Parts: sequence; C-alpha cells; structure tokens
Amino acid sequence: MIYQLTEHIDALESMKKYPDPLFYIGNLDLLQRPKVSIVGTRRPSHYTKHFTHQLAKALVSRGVCIVSGAAMGVDTAAHIGAGVENTIAVAANSLDIRYPATNRGLIQGIESHGLVLSQFEPTFRATAWSFVVRNEIVVALGDVLIVTEADIDSGSMRSVEFALKMGKKIYVLPHRLDESLGTNQLMAQGLAKPIYDIEAFANRYGVVPKEENIKRDEFFYFCQTQPTLDEAIAKFGSRVYEAELEGIINIDNGLIQLA
Repeated sequence: MIYQLTEHIDALESMKKYPDPLFYIGNLDLLQRPKVSIVGTRRPSHYTKHFTHQLAKALVSRGVCIVSGAAMGVDTAAHIGAGVENTIAVAANSLDIRYPATNRGLIQGIESHGLVLSQFEPTFRATAWSFVVRNEIVVALGDVLIVTEADIDSGSMRSVEFALKMGKKIYVLPHRLDESLGTNQLMAQGLAKPIYDIEAFANRYGVVPKEENIKRDEFFYFCQTQPTLDEAIAKFGSRVYEAELEGIINIDNGLIQLA
C-alpha cells in the first residue's frame, strides 16, 4: 500500500525545495535512526561491489540505516549489504512502478521490511531530471555521503555537489590512479576523505559491536597489498584461484591485484 507522508522530515530541509508531496511504502521508524547515504556507479568493479557491501554491513551492525537509490551497481550492493530491513531506497519514479526491473525482488523486499520513498505521483516513470531529484533526497537524508566509485561526469558527482551545498562530509573508497576518476579527483581537491579501514570508519557511527561480531574478510585486505602468488596461496590456499575464476583478482607476473 502506498501512503502519503504527513510527518515532517527535518533532514530534507537542507534541500533546495522541500519535497511535497512525499510518498512511502514501509517502515517510517527507519527515519529515526542514524543514516548514511551510499552512492556510486551502475557498473562498479568487483573491488567496489565487495567493499560497498562490507561497508554497508559494518555500518548497520552499529545501528546505522543505509540510504541509496535502488539502482543497479553500487546502490544494489549497498542495499544488499545493509539487508532490506536496514535500508531506505529513494525512487526516481512513482511507487506503483518498481524500477529497474532487474531489482524488482530487492525493491519488494525493501517495501516489506525497509522503507521506499518517492516524491512522484502514481504512474510517473523515471526521467533524466527525476534521477537528479532522487539523488538530492538520498544525500539530504544521510548524515554523511559515501561515494564508492564514480566517473568525473556522472550522476554520483552531482550527488557530491548536493552534499557540498548541504555542508555534509564526503567519503570515498581509495582506487588506483586510472580508476574511479571522480572520487580520485575529490580526494586530490581535498573535498573527500578516503576510507582505508571499514571497521574503524564504521566505529564513528552508532554503537560499536563486540569484536567477535565483526566479520572481516582478510583476503581482500591482503590482496590490496599486491602480494606474490606464492604468498597468497600460502596464506589462503584455493581461495586465491576461486577469486581469480570469479574475476575478483588478477594474477599478473606472479603478483596478485584486485580486479
């Protein structure tokens, strides 16, 4: 059932124009939790997908709610990492339409256990400008903005513009020099800070969980150091070859690199 929101959301006052009307499906209690917005490219690398997932998972273990746009790529990884019950999805279309179709099941799950928001009347289909409006809501709802991968001229960088105008802190994942040129540029300009340790970053928000409840994937941290193949096999065995088959890592001249 689609409802029209009657309560005021203070966080949205930072927008150029408060979204009215605003429609929803799901659990409005999520609006009361600490919130972090995560955005990025629709075609992320395996590295980005993995660490977006891990980042969302670490944050929700501290009681944080993840906000994103239900698009393919980074948005999907963020929502899945958070779990549908810990996520707010903001749609660029009306809520009687589940878009993109490939995320229909995910969106239905968020409707049932999380929260989906839209400022568009029934039958409205997504357009170029509605994605921009959607992005502004996503940014406004979060206490901070995380961009895990983005090209220079991308919708994610437009989200960054909103965050800067709203005075929100911006964080990014570190990437190699020839990748994610948008986030690398933000770091070079001093507009964003890199996240080098997911658990340390997540500890800034919500309640810090007991150490035994935090699951670290040491394999990915290890591969960031570009170890030799022999070192990786000695430490992780067949996991190395499984990761290569999955396209997560590359093995070049005896060295391991994240794909």
